[in-house]
Amino acid sequence: MRLMRIGPAGNEVPVVIDDDGQAYDLRPVTQDIDGDFLQAWSGQLTDLDLSGLPRVTLDGKRIGAPIARPGAVIGVGLNYAGHAAESGLPVPERPIIFFKHPNTVVGPDDDVVIPPGAQRVDWEVELGVVIGRRASYLASDAEAAGCIAGYVLSNDVSEREYQLEHSGPQWSLGKSCPTFNPVGPWLVPAAAVDADDIRLASWVNDEVRQDSSTADMVFGPAELVRRLSQYMVLEPGDLITTGTPEGVALSGRFPYLVAGDVMRMSGGDLLGEQRQRLVPAGQQAEPAGAGQRPG
Repeated sequence: MRLMRIGPAGNEVPVVIDDDGQAYDLRPVTQDIDGDFLQAWSGQLTDLDLSGLPRVTLDGKRIGAPIARPGAVIGVGLNYAGHAAESGLPVPERPIIFFKHPNTVVGPDDDVVIPPGAQRVDWEVELGVVIGRRASYLASDAEAAGCIAGYVLSNDVSEREYQLEHSGPQWSLGKSCPTFNPVGPWLVPAAAVDADDIRLASWVNDEVRQDSSTADMVFGPAELVRRLSQYMVLEPGDLITTGTPEGVALSGRFPYLVAGDVMRMSGGDLLGEQRQRLVPAGQQAEPAGAGQRPG
């Protein structure tokens, strides 16, 4: 089962996709896939009764982010051993944390906007963790796992000059530009996911950039949730982007992104694919018409 949101930006309709690929309107259950819904159904998403829900079609519909605007987007840096090595940095002893503005979250196929004058825009395919239960001072990874509603595919777009030269040690200025976090196409309930070995890959203009697995993670999803809960309260609907594998432009192996480039991210059959076009600020397509594709 998968959860999606379809339709114009700001007016997305929540839908649920069954194992046969049939889509159902979820509005008899909830008006949106938000923190309240995830908290009410956390741990039970796979038990949703679809029998009374009206069928819908995804054909020609824009796909939005599978969660309504989160209260917080928390990023994790250098969380893959290969990425730390290509960056010339040691594997961190504790998670490196930064924040992205929640309004960076857009649909999986919406345009990504290059800020005026930006020269070092980079891609980062990531596993995203969506919180389903309030998490505070958790005592174990098992308890933390129970706070995860599900998983999504995320592209942690970054502007490296803003990140490394303008932000100081906390990175957030290079992570928070509008459209810098495409998410989706769907959310998979945590009960259906083994997060220990999910293949993540990315391409730019159909050339491979990243091809790795969450098996290379330094800190796994449950450990991240437990550790973060010692410093902040995670609320239902919050998003954690858990770090990227090796193969980004920052490594020096590839050129940075420019207008006209096309990024493609994959989380395999489990998490699906995204596709974004890079455009200069002021020239992006209206989100209501972007990213249209059949389900």
